Amino acid sequence: MARRRSSSSPAPIERPSAATGLLTTVEVARLLNVHPKHVYRLLRRGLPAHRVGGDWRFERDAVLQWAAPTSAAETTSAAIAPRPASSGALLAANGDVLVETLLDLVNERPPLVGFVRADRDRALALLAAGEVTLAGSHGRAFPPSASGVRLARIHLADREVGLVAPRGKAVPTPARLSRLRFAYRPQSAGVVVHLERVAREEKLDLDALLAGAVRLPSHRDVVFGVLRGEFDVGIATRAWAETVGLAFRPLAVESYGLLLRATDLPRPEVVKLCEVAQGAGFLGRIAAIPGYSTAGCGAMRYDA
Repeated sequence: MARRRSSSSPAPIERPSAATGLLTTVEVARLLNVHPKHVYRLLRRGLPAHRVGGDWRFERDAVLQWAAPTSAAETTSAAIAPRPASSGALLAANGDVLVETLLDLVNERPPLVGFVRADRDRALALLAAGEVTLAGSHGRAFPPSASGVRLARIHLADREVGLVAPRGKAVPTPARLSRLRFAYRPQSAGVVVHLERVAREEKLDLDALLAGAVRLPSHRDVVFGVLRGEFDVGIATRAWAETVGLAFRPLAVESYGLLLRATDLPRPEVVKLCEVAQGAGFLGRIAAIPGYSTAGCGAMRYDA
């Protein structure tokens, strides 16, 4: 955000872009099809610019390369314009408590964001194919691109993941899992990497641990399966364990965020989602749920 000048300071002279070969903030806003105020948000996220007097100036080619750095054929203003609002925005994720709470608040009024339930890998594949606008990601390294398209990430929280068991019972150690009815997740789910890490560190036979495990499609399925007595133990987040009243044994803390194409940053649904994620209403709700650290929630990041 540009600093507010004192009333006693003279306003800088507006230099025509034609004279300098550089674009003004207003011209960049037109180029990216966003509100001029959003350009200042993009500056904080790495939009290349030069300081000229008291104002920002931009090189057109550098702006286009930053917004859509996939190929020369795509670095046009059309390539970085958001999709028509009528096409809607979709978020693919696995139903994390935080995501469901966020969408409840986002969808109190238009523009709305739809939800597609998907594991981490499938969500990323849907994003790469252009089928969804945002994809939940966690567990493994965040990819900086997909199908040659640069990705950005909206950080939401650091969350605890681990083993869950019925309330009042001791949550078993990983070494005991092979002797119990264990609700696991498919390999495409990011959460499985944490049990794999523990097995390596404790020199456990992972194949033996998982020999009788039942793979379920979501955290919700895992915790409700344990709650109904169908399983002795499962792998899920602390937030889900607390939500349904299960005991919890932590395995790891992981960063959870939403991936999107850098070209979709100006979309009104994306801007609104970031604003809601940073708002007191959402943060107040999440603060009441154990298992999350929301420092930096709603911030845009780029991963190397």
